[in-house]
Amino acid sequence: MRLVVGLTGGIGSGKSAAADAFGKLGATVIDTDAIAHELTGPGGAAIAELRRLFGDALIDPAGAMDRKRMRELVFADAEKKRRLEALLHPMIRAESERRMAAAPGPYVVHVVPLLVESPGFRERYRRVLVVDCPEALQVARVRQRSGLGEAEIRRIIASQIQRETRLAAADDVIDNSGTIAAMQQQVRQLHEKYLALAAV
Repeated sequence: MRLVVGLTGGIGSGKSAAADAFGKLGATVIDTDAIAHELTGPGGAAIAELRRLFGDALIDPAGAMDRKRMRELVFADAEKKRRLEALLHPMIRAESERRMAAAPGPYVVHVVPLLVESPGFRERYRRVLVVDCPEALQVARVRQRSGLGEAEIRRIIASQIQRETRLAAADDVIDNSGTIAAMQQQVRQLHEKYLALAAV
């Protein structure tokens, strides 16, 4: 069975930077956020059903899902959040599996923000890798890249699984509280480990 590493971490922890580093070393990276953007972008496979479920107001002039309005809607309404997830999650999983089957690399890094929250995640991954950093650093990074206010960022963090729970589920941890170079060094070490596991 191909080695599939599930990579996760809280918002602003540095999942994408770590995944990019694995990709540069030759791993096949499959990012569920990127798949979700494709499905909900202009002409995406989920757009017609999103329009039917949520109405034209949630589709922007370019024909993509209005991410800001949808985020506000699902934060305020648990039933609408459930409906959105019931639509997108099976589509994301099916596309992830299609890409895994065609993956050329020696192993796959599957980036899933809500990995530990997903039922049955243990059966899908031989290793669970958590990218971790202190909450204050998460807030600072998200503010810098997104312009969201601190209160909104903390609300997103609070809506995600607790840091301790995520770390308890990890087989491997990248401490991303330091420099990019320090994070990349940890990726290189894990890459060697995963190459060895993939060969078994």
